[in-house]
Amino acid sequence: MEINVEKIIENLRKVRFMGAINVTPDSFSDGGLWFDTNRAVEHASKLIEQGAELIDIGGESTRPGAKPVSRDEELSRTIPIIEKIRKSNKDIIISIDTYKSIVARNAIQAGANWVNDISGGTFSEDIFELVAESNANVVISHIKGTPRDMQKNPHYEDVVSEIRGWLQKRSEKAIEAGISRDHIILDPGIGFGKRFIDNIDLIWGIKELQRIGFPVLIGTSRKSFIGHYTGEKNASKRDPGSFATFILSASLGVDILRVHDVAGAKQAITMTIALLEHIPPELNTLQ
Repeated sequence: MEINVEKIIENLRKVRFMGAINVTPDSFSDGGLWFDTNRAVEHASKLIEQGAELIDIGGESTRPGAKPVSRDEELSRTIPIIEKIRKSNKDIIISIDTYKSIVARNAIQAGANWVNDISGGTFSEDIFELVAESNANVVISHIKGTPRDMQKNPHYEDVVSEIRGWLQKRSEKAIEAGISRDHIILDPGIGFGKRFIDNIDLIWGIKELQRIGFPVLIGTSRKSFIGHYTGEKNASKRDPGSFATFILSASLGVDILRVHDVAGAKQAITMTIALLEHIPPELNTLQ
């Protein structure tokens, strides 16, 4: 495989960071940390200072085996935070991580710009229409099954090809519902109904997914496949492994990284750029 160092550096420089804030008591890596509204808003400000261009607010855990929460509970967790972030920052992109159209509607009214739907529009039939009416952006993510059962023996013959086909069809549905092409982002759904090796294959398949014609977002941060390969059972201690996936994903041209540790992710990317910019001529056999 021929490697173009200049292209890799270009890719690394353009990647954007989405800071994740889970307003839940049971999310796999930071459950309970940001359950208090004021703490969550303070954390959002910190992530923005560290370089996040987008803030993703989720009020329902979607970890494997998670039980759904009511719409009222999800609304009470997320809307006050979105309102306070928007009041203090008029420009930051706020994403609501939900598959419920009523939650998405209220979040947009409160100041959210994006709807990050783990179901790709399959759990709420009218969510694409809502996004179109609101002129918001939508992240169409792939999932096999539901959070409660998605990790029960998922299987693919060709995971990249199959998910590319699924995302292609869902993006077409979004356009049919009235969503502008430039308001669509695709996410292969790392960890959402995938075997460990499937997640790695999907990272290497980023360019194939981009051929659909939309920006690609990827969320590998602290996921269980990192724990599988590194042996780290504590999700909150998987940032070093996560940084490796960020560097590779960004090198391959992914557009957005959804991360928990924005400062660490940005530092890892920045250092990689510095290393690649200073390859000694006698060692530069990569191009």
